Amino acid sequence: MFEIRPGDEGGLRLVGRLDASEAEGAMDVLLKVDHPLVADCSELDYISSAGLGVIMETYKRLHARGFGLRLVNVSPHIRNIFRYVGLDRVIEIDQASPPHPNP
Repeated sequence: MFEIRPGDEGGLRLVGRLDASEAEGAMDVLLKVDHPLVADCSELDYISSAGLGVIMETYKRLHARGFGLRLVNVSPHIRNIFRYVGLDRVIEIDQASPPHPNP
């Protein structure tokens, strides 16, 4: 299951598993975005090649309009997927902060 929820300051939260079965619905939502986008990925558990395609198409569309796409709070596992396919050199990706140790 995958959802796109409203986030902070006009951003969006990507929640769940963005795979081939969810790609079309995700693209339908993201096609409506026509401004710089910050997507919080703290609850993104999985992304497939189809999901990567949705993110890349969104980046290309926004970039063509002069807007940016930034992914924040990306888990190390998801960040490694973006790094493996080279998208970390194209899309701005901020890794999730490590948990703070208890004093």
